[in-house]
Amino acid sequence: MTDTLDAGFATRAIHLGYEPRDALGALTPPLYLTSTYAQDSTDAYEQVRLGEREGYVYGRIRNPTQALLETRLASLEGAEAAVAAASGMAAISATLFSLLQDGDEIVVDQIVYGTAFTLFTQGLARFGVRAVFADFTRPETVAAAIGPRTRAVYFETPANPNLRLVDIAAISAIARGRGLLTIVDNTFATPALQRPLEHGADLVLHSATKYLGGHGDLLAGAVAGPARLIDAIRLQGLRYFTGATLSPFTAFLVLRGLKTLELRVARHSESALRVARLLREHAAVAEVHYPGLPDTPGADIARRQMSAGGGLVAFELEGGLQAGRRLMDSLKLARIAVSLGDPETLIQHPATMTHASYSAEDRERYGLSEGLLRLSVGLETPEDILADLRQGLDRL
Repeated sequence: MTDTLDAGFATRAIHLGYEPRDALGALTPPLYLTSTYAQDSTDAYEQVRLGEREGYVYGRIRNPTQALLETRLASLEGAEAAVAAASGMAAISATLFSLLQDGDEIVVDQIVYGTAFTLFTQGLARFGVRAVFADFTRPETVAAAIGPRTRAVYFETPANPNLRLVDIAAISAIARGRGLLTIVDNTFATPALQRPLEHGADLVLHSATKYLGGHGDLLAGAVAGPARLIDAIRLQGLRYFTGATLSPFTAFLVLRGLKTLELRVARHSESALRVARLLREHAAVAEVHYPGLPDTPGADIARRQMSAGGGLVAFELEGGLQAGRRLMDSLKLARIAVSLGDPETLIQHPATMTHASYSAEDRERYGLSEGLLRLSVGLETPEDILADLRQGLDRL
């Protein structure tokens, strides 16, 4: 069913780009397990290599299973094209290595995923690229941080781990007015809830390990945006800077995950809202951060650019870090683990886990509390998730 470009989100996630009769009637798209591709002639090879005709040359550049995944991801994000990579960090690295060079600067939000923070503060610096950090919840500070060598701005929304919200349209307008690219990590919201390109961003990134895959059994990443930029990321960042190609089998698994993405994210969001309300009402909880709560900071931004609050809740307890440790150790259903977007409910302590790469000084400077906990609300029966949290909180 290849004529689904104007169909609904779930229909495109399930059908776009594939017709069973073209593959012997197989309802599920075939998995192409090959590293190289035979050519009809030397002329044919040259035409494929130069992009003058459709075809494949070598698996590090593209594979038919991966290509179908990229077609669907691009459509779901409203992009011209997409490129898949072996992890979320591979997608970020391939993008930055393709678009930045020695002497360039990039303005980055002060709250990003911990390993991405390390890439910006340590990795890029080794190649002469300087990251300048700003508070993206205040657009005026972003404008002030832009200099003559700035080439792009980068942020997450909702941000990892405290779910702070950034106005995509406002930041994109500032960047566009200065001739810069806007790069947005949309891992937490997914295109089921938020599509940054519709609000002016140029490129959207994903750790497909999380909600896109959705089952906690793979590592993958993706970038979507204009074809000219995606081509550069594929042929530079992916082909020879990182070589971090997504395997065909993993692409197959992400395609499977996309088929239920809309349903899963809706359930994650419904359960997370109930969790956020429970936390807000419990005496042991000092503060709750959730985009779906009307009184959370940036709730007006969430209403403009998100269709629901998503599956993550961040919160702090009255007893701080020690109370957080006791809570995590007392939970019976929720698992202590990094990552998110899995069917299982996961809880973690960012300061010592996902964001341990931030120094204590940086965490204090950027408002990452030592007592902050991040909960990825799973797909279990909602009443069971709530009961588990309630018994843990009541022990405090």
